[in-house]
Amino acid sequence: MPTHTFKFPTFTGPLRQVAAAAILGASTLLLGTSMAHAQVEIKLGHVGGPGSLFERSANEFARLANERLGNKGKVVVFGSSQLGSDAEMMQKLRLGTLEMALPSTVMSSTVPAFGMFEMPYLVKNRDHMKKIEADVLRPTLLPMAEEKGYKILGVWENGFRHVTNNVRPVVKPEDLKGMKLRVPQGVWRVKMFQAYGANPSPMALSEVFVALQTGVMDGQENPLTQIYSSKFQEVQKFLSTTGHVYTPAYLTAGARKFNSLPADVREILEKTARDVQPYVYKTAAELDGELIAKIKAAGTAVNEPDKNAFIAASKAVYEEFGKEVPGGSDLVSKAVALGAGL
Repeated sequence: MPTHTFKFPTFTGPLRQVAAAAILGASTLLLGTSMAHAQVEIKLGHVGGPGSLFERSANEFARLANERLGNKGKVVVFGSSQLGSDAEMMQKLRLGTLEMALPSTVMSSTVPAFGMFEMPYLVKNRDHMKKIEADVLRPTLLPMAEEKGYKILGVWENGFRHVTNNVRPVVKPEDLKGMKLRVPQGVWRVKMFQAYGANPSPMALSEVFVALQTGVMDGQENPLTQIYSSKFQEVQKFLSTTGHVYTPAYLTAGARKFNSLPADVREILEKTARDVQPYVYKTAAELDGELIAKIKAAGTAVNEPDKNAFIAASKAVYEEFGKEVPGGSDLVSKAVALGAGL
């Protein structure tokens, strides 16, 4: 059978120019259509385990943000330290290899003034925290974070922290004497528990369960939601509801990467971060009420410490913070005054 070969026509002169323009126009149209449908992926990392307040907060943010973003972008959440420890994710934010994270205590290692939230018994309750956020954190601390390359979009919650251990119930600071206690990265948590007589060591949250299980650490301190979701009740005999520190959590982006996003995307993310805060506080309060009973049911003994004894033992930490952090005393004094009458 004869073979027929089709040859594309060769254009010359004006016809060649018309053909080239048509091909270029079609390519541009296809590229434009592709770009119009391309979504910006916004990765959000956190260290919280399944069921934790971090997980619930991040997932609610992603749900609402994605609803508002439509085809402009998509928030994808990575929990359980999948993208690294808090310190590692903070580094990734600065480098621009991660869009968003949910740090808490580690912020004080980056911006010393955030150490005010490491001061024992500073924050009375969530209403007090709202006042501190409006009058101290947003006007003073957030610009400091931005100078270091971080854009804080929302002030959420990690929670009121309590001590668990395998040695004894903790009623007074002297009960912590010599106890090997895991603490998060942040110099002031170490100093606090040293003042109480413990032997604190910073450690990534993802490593704590095994450290408790094997006896490398006697105990740890965390909010109830982190304690329960991390299953520490399975490897700890005692929970003492010290409530020694209230730690905010900060929905944080790398400033340079965030500023490179389209303006409408930035606006949606910032508004959603604020809009999710009431959900975070409501969920946190509900979990506080539920989790004590669940931890008890797991076989962990729960006791109420002498908080006045802990407050008295905390004086030196406040004094050192005032000396070491420029403006630290003023920040703490303002925060304390905002709690009057609450």
